[in-house]
Amino acid sequence: MRVLEVQGLHVRYGKRAAVHDVSLGVARGELLSLVGGSGAGKSTIAHAVAGLVAPSGGAILVNGVDLLAAPRRAQRALRLPLQLILQDPYSSLPNHLRVRSIVAEPLLVHRLGDRARRVAAALDAVGLPPREFAERYPHQLSGGQRQRVALARALVTDPAVLIADEPTAMLDATLRAGMTDLLKRLADERGLAVLHITHDLAMARRISDRIAVMHRGAIVEQGPAHQVLIAPEHPYTHALITAATRHQGGNRDQVRPAGDVPAARAIAS
Repeated sequence: MRVLEVQGLHVRYGKRAAVHDVSLGVARGELLSLVGGSGAGKSTIAHAVAGLVAPSGGAILVNGVDLLAAPRRAQRALRLPLQLILQDPYSSLPNHLRVRSIVAEPLLVHRLGDRARRVAAALDAVGLPPREFAERYPHQLSGGQRQRVALARALVTDPAVLIADEPTAMLDATLRAGMTDLLKRLADERGLAVLHITHDLAMARRISDRIAVMHRGAIVEQGPAHQVLIAPEHPYTHALITAATRHQGGNRDQVRPAGDVPAARAIAS
């Protein structure tokens, strides 16, 4: 069963269509990577699903309940099973709060109890021992540790769906693998449905169960990760992989697109 299902999603910014008729789903314990060049609409989908952007059409279902059809007053409670982590670990954490208070924020918002135990468990889950990190402030943490705190904050309510919007984009290359491996482990061990937003095809190949490729606000191809990357069907997917292979020195097993692909700009969706 798909825990998260997006059906015919449309998002507009004024007269511009940022996302057009996007449908995707993520099952329990599955990690779906949404990949594409800069401006493809990946983060817009993440923000729409999380409630940060208002869609102009479509449906967003979590555990079978359409969030967009629910009364506004009910939407906060209905979104409890869905949590988001953003790409910037420096601006997403309040500098005046200790780590334990930052991680506990969702528990306060939703009036959930057993806070000390939940916070400690969430910190343990992301590899930050509570005794060492709970009393620290964000400025006392590295970028990787900050992003793990943001992840702990997302996990503290025991969500069913985790949206990770470019979670390693601002991390040092040496820290990226650890963070993405953690996301995959959480999906496997906790049964989380993870929607992973990335421009990094090599990373997507390594951790994803499935991949969806976006171009100009629409999904042009999706399927099992190995199938999409080894035998792409859409010209844009093929162009991404070709450009990324050149970027990686000809190694097709390490594919990473750098922004939009010049040769693919003329390819119609």
